[in-house]
Amino acid sequence: MLRTLQGQCQCGSVQYKVTDTVATLFACHCIECQHKSGSAFGMAMGVHDPQVETHGVLAEWIRTTPPGKQMACRFCPVCGTRIFHQMLGQSTYISIKPGTLDDIGSSRPAGHIWTRSKQAWVVLETDAAQYPENPPGFDALFAAWAEIHGANNHDTGHVAATSAWN
Repeated sequence: MLRTLQGQCQCGSVQYKVTDTVATLFACHCIECQHKSGSAFGMAMGVHDPQVETHGVLAEWIRTTPPGKQMACRFCPVCGTRIFHQMLGQSTYISIKPGTLDDIGSSRPAGHIWTRSKQAWVVLETDAAQYPENPPGFDALFAAWAEIHGANNHDTGHVAATSAWN
């Protein structure tokens, strides 16, 4: 199901609107996401077939992921807020940093990855998918999101999204 999501960086210099199909929302507890977020974990809302409108300038930093892929990290050059991530070489899938959304609503993570490095005081939902590192594939996170939100695999962009995360 297509949704329109709107958000902005912390200082308001960059605003965005994304029309897309949400595939999943998960929390990552890896050390890199802890450093990036300045918190106990980072979050990612994966969206399929995004149509993105931005107002303001986004800066970009390219990083290498643990599996060796290149990821573009797009952020506000004024306040440094990360807004989007996207694997280089594919255009059908992006990750929105959900803390930048104007309304995250009642969306809760479908799962947690890199739990082996989570902070000891973080308590995870017992019914959420949990992986000590990256899952072998993200199918379970897509399915969990669909179950929580009553969507089917077509609605979540499941097929295309699987290859974007691995």
